[in-house]
Amino acid sequence: MLKATLPEVPLQPHSLREQLDVIVESLPPDEVTLGEIRGLVGPDGLLLLVAFLTLIFLVPVSIPGVSTVFGAAILLIGVSRLFRRTLWLPKRFQKRSLSTARLRGALHKGRIWVSRLERISRPHRLTWLLRGRLMEVLNNAALVLAAVLLMAPFGLIPFSNTLPGLALLCLAVGLMQRDGVAVLLGHLLNVATLLYFGALAIGGSVAIQEIFRQIQGSF
Repeated sequence: MLKATLPEVPLQPHSLREQLDVIVESLPPDEVTLGEIRGLVGPDGLLLLVAFLTLIFLVPVSIPGVSTVFGAAILLIGVSRLFRRTLWLPKRFQKRSLSTARLRGALHKGRIWVSRLERISRPHRLTWLLRGRLMEVLNNAALVLAAVLLMAPFGLIPFSNTLPGLALLCLAVGLMQRDGVAVLLGHLLNVATLLYFGALAIGGSVAIQEIFRQIQGSF
C-alpha cells in the first residue's frame, strides 16, 4: 500500500533530467520503497521509471543487493511492454525499502549520464529501428536482456552493473524520444556487457584451475 502523503509526479513536457530531478526531490526523507517510487512516476511513466532505476548503477560499484530488486522490477517492465500487458510488481518488491540518503547520493552521481545522453540524443533518427511490431519486440527484448544482465551476480566487480545500466538508460531514452541512435547504442552496450561477462567467466575459470593446480603441486 502506497503512502497517501506521496504525490504523484505528472509527466510534463520538460527534459528527462528535469523530470528525474523532480522525482528525486519528492522522495521521502528517511526510506523509500519501490512501490513508492512507482507511485511517484505514475502509471504512464514506465520508461521514465526504467531510467530512474538505472541511475543508481551508473557508478563503478553500486549499493550491494539493489541490482536484484531494481533489476527484477525493470525485467517486469520489459516483459509487460514485450507482451503489451499492465505492469505488475510482487508485494515483496514493492515493500523493499532503501535509505533515501544513500539512494539520493547514488542518483546524483549517476544523473550526469542523463545530461550527456540528452545533449547527444535527437528525436526521429534511424526511425526504422522503432517502427513495426518486429522492432518493438526486439527493443523490448533488449530491455529484458539488459535487466537480466543487471541482476547477474557480479555486483561487486567494477562496471558489471554500469554497462547494463547504461544499456537500459540508452534504450529507455531512445524509446521515449523515438531516437533510433540511442536505441542502437543500447543494443551495442548489451553486446559489450555479454562480452565483458564472458571475459569475467573465462578469467574466473582460469584462475580457479590455476589455484587447484597450485594446491595439487604443493602435495
